Amino acid sequence: MPSERKAGQREPGPLWSEPGTLLEHVAVAVMGMDDDDRVCYWGPGARKLFGYEAAEVLGRPAAALFPAAARHDGASVARRLAERGRALGYWRVRLPALHRDGSVFDCGFRVFPVTGADGDSVVLGLASRGDELDRVKTNLAFLDALFDTCPIGLVMLDQDLRYVHLNQALADMDGVPVEDHIGRTMDEIMMTTDGGEYLRMVRAVALEGRPVVSALVGLRTPGHPDRAQARSVSFFPLSGSGDTRPGVGGLMIDVTDREQAIVEATAARQRLALLDRAAARIGTTLEVDRTARELVDAAVPDFCDASVVELVEWADEPEVFHPALPLNTRRIASGTSLPPPATDLVAGLRTVHYPPGSSIHRVLLTGRPLAVDVDEAFVTSTVTHQDRVRLLLDSGLTSLLIAPLIARGTVQGIAMFGRSASRPAFAGQDVSLAGELASRAALCLDNARLYNRVRDIALTLQRALLPSALVTGPYVRVAHRYLPGSHISEVGGDWYDVMELPGGRLALVVGDVMGHGVPAAAAMGRLRITTKALARQNLAPDAVLAELDVCAQEAGIELATCLYIRYDPRTGEARIANAGHPPPLVRRADGTVRILDDVLGVPLGVGGFPFRTAEIELRDGDTLALYTDGLVETRDRDLGVGIEALRRGLAGDAGTLEETVDRLLADLLPGPPADDTVLVLARVGRSTPEGPPPT
Repeated sequence: MPSERKAGQREPGPLWSEPGTLLEHVAVAVMGMDDDDRVCYWGPGARKLFGYEAAEVLGRPAAALFPAAARHDGASVARRLAERGRALGYWRVRLPALHRDGSVFDCGFRVFPVTGADGDSVVLGLASRGDELDRVKTNLAFLDALFDTCPIGLVMLDQDLRYVHLNQALADMDGVPVEDHIGRTMDEIMMTTDGGEYLRMVRAVALEGRPVVSALVGLRTPGHPDRAQARSVSFFPLSGSGDTRPGVGGLMIDVTDREQAIVEATAARQRLALLDRAAARIGTTLEVDRTARELVDAAVPDFCDASVVELVEWADEPEVFHPALPLNTRRIASGTSLPPPATDLVAGLRTVHYPPGSSIHRVLLTGRPLAVDVDEAFVTSTVTHQDRVRLLLDSGLTSLLIAPLIARGTVQGIAMFGRSASRPAFAGQDVSLAGELASRAALCLDNARLYNRVRDIALTLQRALLPSALVTGPYVRVAHRYLPGSHISEVGGDWYDVMELPGGRLALVVGDVMGHGVPAAAAMGRLRITTKALARQNLAPDAVLAELDVCAQEAGIELATCLYIRYDPRTGEARIANAGHPPPLVRRADGTVRILDDVLGVPLGVGGFPFRTAEIELRDGDTLALYTDGLVETRDRDLGVGIEALRRGLAGDAGTLEETVDRLLADLLPGPPADDTVLVLARVGRSTPEGPPPT
C-alpha cells in the first residue's frame, strides 16, 4: 500500500510541532511531486485541504488536484508548478484547485525544489486556501498599519508588566525610544504619585483577566520629567495563544490638554496635603531647633530633594536687616534624600557668610520667596567659599528656592529648598507653597524665640529672688533643693527661705504663687521680700500671714499659698501658721512621722478669714519637712497620695540631711518635674542652751 513517506525511508522518531497564531488560523498543506509530476509526498494538511487520503494520490499524476480545464501559459497547472519551482528555486502563485468532492477553490501555492541524500530531486509544495490567506494578510496589514500610523499609544506587556511591544506613538508620549522600553517594567517608565494604585490596577488585569476601560491617570516619564501628563488608559488580558506567555494589551491616549484641570487638581491636592502635613508637624514644641527640624522633615522628600534652615546671627542691636551689610547665619537644621556630595553640602557647615548683593539679601529685602537656577552666576554672587562652590555644583541640585523666615516684622532667617534634575524646576505654584511653609515655620520659630526669651527673663528673675544660701545655726541644720519645671511648662512662683529672728529664733517659710512666667516670679519676689521684713519684727506666725494677705490683696495677687514656722531652740517650741499650703511633716528621732495639718487656712489674697497658729515641740533629732505641691502632686497622683508617699519616705533610714533630700526627690520624682518643686529639710541638732527664753 502506498505510504505517506518515500519508499525505503526510515521510520522517523517522534516529532512535536510548535503551534503559533498564524498556523492555527491558516491550514498549510505539504505535498511533493517527482520528476514525472507525480505525487510522491502527501502530508496531513494536504489530506485536509484536498480531501484525498495518501493512498489515493501517492504515485498518481498531480494534475488530478486541479480542474481538467485549468491551464497556465498553455501547459497543465501541475507541470507549470514543477517547472517554475525547479527553474526559479521558489515560486508563489494563486491557482484554482480541485477538491475530492468536485468543488473548485482558490488556492495559494509556494513551490521549491528539494534534493535528497541520494541525489533525487522533488518539488515541494505548500498550499493554503486563498480566502484564509487573504484574511490573515488583511489582519496583518491592518495590525502593521495600526502600529505604524495609529496616533493612540499601543502596548503589549508580559505578566510581569514588562514591555514586549509598543508603537511609536506611545514612545513619543513617553519621550523614550521604543527599544529602550523593551524589557523594562511599567513603573520604570510611568511615574505616578498614587501610591501604586495604577500598577495594582494593571496587575489585576494580568492576573484576574479583568479589563479596564478609559481609566484616567496622572503621571510623569523620564523622557518628559518636567511635564505632568494625564492619560486615558484601557487594558485587556492577552490569552497567550499556543505556548506564548499571557500578558496585557493596552491603549493609551494623551488627554493632558483636555484634562488639564485634573493635572492641576492633582498638583493642588498634593500641595494641600503637604501643607496639611506640615501644619501638623511644624511647631509641636517651643524649641527653635526642633521646629526647624520639623520644617526640613516636612519638605524632604515630598517637596524637594534637600533643605536647610538658617537663622540670622545679628552682630548688634537692634536686630534689623540691612541690605548693604554682609549677613551671617547659623544653620540649625538640614536634610537631603540625595547621596554625597549633597549630604556634605547641607550638613557640613554651621556658620554661613553671605556677601551684600547675594540672592539671600534679595529675598530678605523683598520678603518674598525666590527661585534660582544653580549656575555660575548664582554661586559667584552668593557662595563665598570655593570648596562650597564645588560641592554645590557637584551636588546634583539644579534648582533652589529661597524663602524668608519673617514673622511679626522680625527677620528670623531663611529656608532653602533644592531639587535635582530628576524633578521639574521650581515654578510659580511651588514658590507660593514654599512661602506658605516658610510663613508657618517663621511664626512657630518666633513663638519659640519669644517664649524662650520670656522664660529666660522669668528664670533670671526667679533665681535672683530665691536665696543662694540658707541661714543655719548651731541648733538647726538645713538641706534644701529647688527643681525648675520641665521645658514644657513656664517658670512657676515657688519660693522658700530660712531667716534669723531676734532672740536666736529661726523662721522657716515656703510658698507658691499660682501661675507661671514673669508675673508669677515677680509676685513671688514681692511676697518673699515682704515676709523677710515682717519676720524681723518678730511677729507671731499668724500675724505674719495676716500682713501677707493684705499685701497680696493690695498687689493684685489673686492666689498664693504660704507656710510659716517660727522655731525657738531654747524651748524647742515650733509655732506653725498655714495659708492654704500643703502641710509640713515632722519626723521624730524614733522614725515616726506626723503630718501637721491642724491649722490649714485659706490662701493669701482671698481675705476675710483669720489665720490660726499651732504649736509643736521639737526634740533633738527631729526633722521638719517643708515642700511645694510640685513634689507630691502630678497628673497621675493626687495631693493626698503624694503626701502619704512623702510620709513613708521620711519614715525610712534617716541618714544625712543631704542624702535624705536626694533620696526623697528620686523616689517621688523619678523623671524631670512637670512643675517647680521645693523641698526643705530642717533637723534639730543638740540641746538648747541654758537661760530663760527670749521675749
